[in-house]
Amino acid sequence: MDNRRLIRMANQIGDYFAAYPDRGEAVAGIANHLRSFWAPAMRRRIIDHLAGGGAELKDIVREAVAALARESTGGGAQSTGGEKPNP
Repeated sequence: MDNRRLIRMANQIGDYFAAYPDRGEAVAGIANHLRSFWAPAMRRRIIDHLAGGGAELKDIVREAVAALARESTGGGAQSTGGEKPNP
């Protein structure tokens, strides 16, 4: 699968979650979808694409992929998939 197709797929996922009223939940939903349904090699490629500038990725998708990148480098906790933590 080429990068253009990955970008298109990621943006389509972003379009779906962009309808969420809470942007944080939308970003978490995108990241969770990519984590749950994309193969590790696909996630690495989209993270690498973002690291190279992220051309053509929508802003909301950039945020989600950045969250995945932080997870992969140990820079952030795993998302709960949009669930809010109990205070």
